[in-house]
Amino acid sequence: MARTVWDSTVGKKTVMAVSGLIMLLYLVVHMIGNLKIFFGAGEFNHYAHWLRTVGEPFMHYEWTLWLVRVVLVVAVVAHATSAYQLSRRDIKARPSKYVHKKPRASYATRTMRWGGIILGLFIVWHILDLTTGTVHSGGFQEGRPYQNVVDTFSTWYGNVIYIVAMLALGLHIRHGFWSAAQTLGAGSRTRDRALKTCANVLALLLTAGFVVVPVGVMTGVVS
Repeated sequence: MARTVWDSTVGKKTVMAVSGLIMLLYLVVHMIGNLKIFFGAGEFNHYAHWLRTVGEPFMHYEWTLWLVRVVLVVAVVAHATSAYQLSRRDIKARPSKYVHKKPRASYATRTMRWGGIILGLFIVWHILDLTTGTVHSGGFQEGRPYQNVVDTFSTWYGNVIYIVAMLALGLHIRHGFWSAAQTLGAGSRTRDRALKTCANVLALLLTAGFVVVPVGVMTGVVS
């Protein structure tokens, strides 16, 4: 039964929608946490430490954090896999590539695939930069996330990579949220305007909320 659902186009779209909403919820929480950097090093580092102790003493140190990471990895893999397979089906279903058709999709829709690739590459870079410190500029300091963030956004390439990825994220959310609502049956002729407005507001707030951190470092507000 599960295999039959997964093999169907509707099943893959549902997986995309649910996994996308899981990631969206995480992004909202992550953005709010990031904004704590404007309250100083002590506040931000304390928040980072708190993430590792959530659920204690019932949960062991970092268990809750690792549980969240596992759920996110599953969501990302499921989202990317279903998106790729749906894309391949779409390509195979198209008429001859030599038949010219005027594109009807919005800019965000036409850039969803490239945006997904950009975000996938960014996730890898972001983890290697601020989680493992593998590609971190300068000396990565374990247990000092505030200084690590400042170091990253003190480089031109760190800012470029992050801001480009956040712009791609905004476009992805703008189209993806509305698309997920349609897939899960929340859309209707009377609710479409409200859903599109909600998608635009979410995309704008999340993009601005993430971009304001490197801008804060670049302008010296965070140092």
